[in-house]
Amino acid sequence: MTSAKRKPTIHEVAHMAGVGIGTVSRVINNHPSVRAETRARVQQAMEHLGYAPNPHARRVAGGRSYTVSVLLPFVATEFYTRLIEGLEATLSEERYDLALFPLITPKRLERYLRSNTLAYQTDGLIVASYDLTEHFVGGQFPTDRPVVLVDARNPNYDSVFMDNFLGGKLAAEYLARFPGELFFITVEEDIDRIFSHTVFAERRAGFQQGAALAGRTVNPDQIFNTRLSAEGGRLALQSFLRHYKLPFNIFAGADLIALGVLEEVERLGLKLGHDVRLLGFDGQPWTAQHGLSTLAQPVEAMGARAAGLLLERLQNRRAEARQVRFEPHLIERASTLGAQVIESR
Repeated sequence: MTSAKRKPTIHEVAHMAGVGIGTVSRVINNHPSVRAETRARVQQAMEHLGYAPNPHARRVAGGRSYTVSVLLPFVATEFYTRLIEGLEATLSEERYDLALFPLITPKRLERYLRSNTLAYQTDGLIVASYDLTEHFVGGQFPTDRPVVLVDARNPNYDSVFMDNFLGGKLAAEYLARFPGELFFITVEEDIDRIFSHTVFAERRAGFQQGAALAGRTVNPDQIFNTRLSAEGGRLALQSFLRHYKLPFNIFAGADLIALGVLEEVERLGLKLGHDVRLLGFDGQPWTAQHGLSTLAQPVEAMGARAAGLLLERLQNRRAEARQVRFEPHLIERASTLGAQVIESR
């Protein structure tokens, strides 16, 4: 009696094609990020080895879905696009798929607070930006699946977070070096009112402490609350101009808001880096071409680390919760230093 021929593995396909198993997985799932020549090489290796993936059998084996739920406030913003890329880059290496559940509105949030929703039926849960535990009895998620927080933190769960308080403090300390009043533009989304702790509230608290330590006063009308949009930045600058005289030193709580300030500075014929010094937050790729100084955060790295913690938690449910802290770093450009100063450096 002849033995059945051993089936080739995804590792063998990756080795023959000279790529990682994550790339093979993306080819199998027809992911658009794979280059044409790489895709062709992987497909040739699969054909040569006779490799035929069986997603259904794989998902049923071991009682796993090989899907991870991601609860996040929004989807179509640069920050969350980068965060998802970081999560996917790590999870795809183990051939996990992502299922996105955007909160968007308080009504949607209420739905996801129920334990019978689809979000809790995957192998694990990643929660971005909001610590939802404050809405559950006992401060625990209603699931026995692993949960990891990213861009948020909770001592009872694995957490990967940016030190937003430090970011706000660094912004104030940096801008306080220049002449003129200090201003802060923060974000107030409808959903934020449901939570006692948010990233923008932390940045605001850090900014106020940093200003106080520098001996600078920040009055209530020097803080502008707006939505996460470029229009919010334009409205903020208009408001500051109605109450104060130039020069201004403005910390925008997000690069997208800073973009609106930049546009309004140009429209009004003001001198960027002199009349208005502007500092953003996030470190979006496009900030370089606009000469925007910013406090950059490694969004993709945060996503990758959160995904890694979840994969580790799937292997060891009993380990103590881990807290991984990231710090923003300052990138100085013309928006705070002025074009002439940049050129002379």
